[in-house]
Amino acid sequence: MPMPISVYADAALLVFDKPAGLLSVPGRGPDKQDCLAARAQAQWPDALVVHRLDMATSGLLAMARGPQAQRALSRAFANRAVHKRYVAVVQGRLEPRDWQQIDLPIAADWPRRPLQIVDHDRGKPCHTRWRSVAAGRQADCVGDGEEDGTQDCTRVELEPVTGRSHQLRVHMQALGHPILGDALYAPPDVARRAPRLLLHAAQLALPHPVTGETLRFASPAPF
Repeated sequence: MPMPISVYADAALLVFDKPAGLLSVPGRGPDKQDCLAARAQAQWPDALVVHRLDMATSGLLAMARGPQAQRALSRAFANRAVHKRYVAVVQGRLEPRDWQQIDLPIAADWPRRPLQIVDHDRGKPCHTRWRSVAAGRQADCVGDGEEDGTQDCTRVELEPVTGRSHQLRVHMQALGHPILGDALYAPPDVARRAPRLLLHAAQLALPHPVTGETLRFASPAPF
């Protein structure tokens, strides 16, 4: 398992670049205790979680140092003062266009948890901004390692306005364009088209928990 990269560290804030396949926080069972939070706390014992990335998702993740910084960052997330942008590669062709918005409520799929579903009756409001940036054959949208470079796909940028579990994966599936390599939401043939989930948290902007200064971080997608 690749080590997370420390992107930024000071007395109140930590930012990491998490590799795909590493949990953000411990899971259930002794075999799921290795995670970014545990690795961070081994070096910074006061590191506390403020948000998460799915295990299969790579990219930028922030942690607070101490309860006061954690409260400040949690307020920033609750007030939507944190900006996140992801890069993904999805099934099918979406011609390049300006930003669009998906407004589909999401709820837990209780018989199949942890899966989520679009549910207009009991789902919570959920909003995602997206735009396509390149469409074509998979070899044109993905770097080395694609399973089949001849099929259509689209490279997209995604901005979660809300922060529901699996939001980006569920919304792209609902559009009819699941993310390549998504073992949970893509059909088996689409899941097999990449060796990992092609979803990466590429940009993160947030107010510093002490100074309030907006800090911006970027991480190029590794696909």
